[in-house]
Formats: sequence, structure tokens, C-alpha cells
Amino acid sequence: MSRSVSETVRLKDGTVLPRLGQGTWQMGEQPSKRAEELAALRRGVELGMNLIDTAEMYGDGRSEELVGEALRGIRDEVFLVSKVYPHNAGNGKLVSSCEASLKRLGTDHLDLYLLHWRGSVPLQETVEGMEALVASGKILRWGVSNLDTADMQELLSIPGGDHCAVNQVLYHLGSRGIEHELLPWLRGHQIPVMAYSPLAQAGALRKGLADNEAVQQIARSHGVTPLQVLLAWSIREADVLAIPKAGSPAHVEENAAARSLVLSEDELWQLEDAFPQPSWKVPLDMI
Repeated sequence: MSRSVSETVRLKDGTVLPRLGQGTWQMGEQPSKRAEELAALRRGVELGMNLIDTAEMYGDGRSEELVGEALRGIRDEVFLVSKVYPHNAGNGKLVSSCEASLKRLGTDHLDLYLLHWRGSVPLQETVEGMEALVASGKILRWGVSNLDTADMQELLSIPGGDHCAVNQVLYHLGSRGIEHELLPWLRGHQIPVMAYSPLAQAGALRKGLADNEAVQQIARSHGVTPLQVLLAWSIREADVLAIPKAGSPAHVEENAAARSLVLSEDELWQLEDAFPQPSWKVPLDMI
């Protein structure tokens, strides 16, 4: 049976995003790779992967600096995302952290600003700070990362908490815990998932993932790589977008090609059999 998959994901405010963006974790840290990484980010934008995700944590700001350099002259073409450390997510530090990120990125606003994970700062304080950043124009919208269902329920009980645009979480074929409870809850509240490490770091996060016979067989039948199968699986639903990292233009092109790979219902069942969804609540995976 054939399936069709939308190439975009829609936020609650109507903003349309590509199903496939670009992650930048561990990019910008090695000067010898800088030219190739800059070329990769620009090539991704050319191919329609115009959502770029970074964070103040990545390389102590070096990733943001790399992204800022890559976006010179094309900032308006990109949906730019960055993340704030939990210990900086309070009213006393949130503004200065955001401003520092904006300076490194060479822009006057972020399209989306995320709480990187939950720390000791009360969620109410973070929401109030995010809303103030929106009011000031420094960010256009905000969201969260690595929050599980109970955290999300608490977040939405706070005034303004329902303005949360996305939840960025670890999600790949070998890590499907969110499907049991968190993903259905997010769907019920129209909050898309932004999947980080959708390739499980080239399979390193789950032993045997890319070498699995079902993955290999599906790849052979489509004339694609196993990693492209994993990426196509991660963006098979209309409310999940993925942000794989690619450090070279060739790798970006390989990722982009996965958008045209539509897995059949039979193939999805093969992958389900090989890597089943958990039938019980499991702790949220994080890296």
C-alpha cells in the first residue's frame, strides 16, 4: 500500500516549516572543518532545509558563530532556532543569554527560542521571560526541549504556557519511547515534535540500527542508504520534523534526498517488528 507524506509541518500559529531542517551540534568546533561546514549549511538552505537549529551550549557559542557566518546575506530565508541553558532560563539571565546568542548569530531576532532542558528555574519564570522576549521582538516564538509529559502538563497550566510552539526531543527508530504517551499528548495540544539525532548519530546510539536486516533490505529495494531509511522513518508523520546534522554538502544532499523516500505500510510494519514501540511508559531519552 502506498502512502503520501507532507513535506511541511505547521505550527499552531500557522507558520509552515520544512519536515527536514539542519542540526548543528558539534559543528563550529574544529577550524579545519569550518569551510566545509559553512558550505553544508548554505547547501541545506538551497535545498529547502531552511530551518537551522543551534544552542548557546554547542561549542560554548562557536556553533552559533558558525551559523551566523553561514547566514550572512540569507538570514531572511532561514527559520532560526537556538536554545538557552536551563540555568540561564530565569528572568535575571534569560535576556542577556538571548542577546548574546543574537550577537553571535549576527541577527536581531530568533524565529524560535527553546528551553534546552528543564533545570531548577521554575517553569513559570521561564514562561514569563520568554513572553517578555516575544514582546520585545527579540524572539518571535518560544518552545521547549527534552520535556516529558508531566513537565508539559505543568507548562500548559501556567498562564502563557500554551504559547509553547514545539518540543524538541530525541527520537529515532531505536528510541521510540515518546510514542507511548508524550507524542499523543503533544498531538492533542497541536504541539509538533522536533526530532534531534534522528539518525541516532549514524546508528551509534543504538547498536545494530543501521545494520538491521529490515533496514538494509528496505534500503536495497529503494536504492538508498540505510541512514536515508532511518531519516525517512523519522519524518513519516505530519507533525514531526527532524534536524539531522551534516558536516559536508554531500551529506546534506543525502539527507535532503530522504524527503522523497516514502515508506510503504508493509515497510513500516517490517521496521515496527524489528524495533517495536514500547507498550509501557519509559523515561524520556536524552543525550
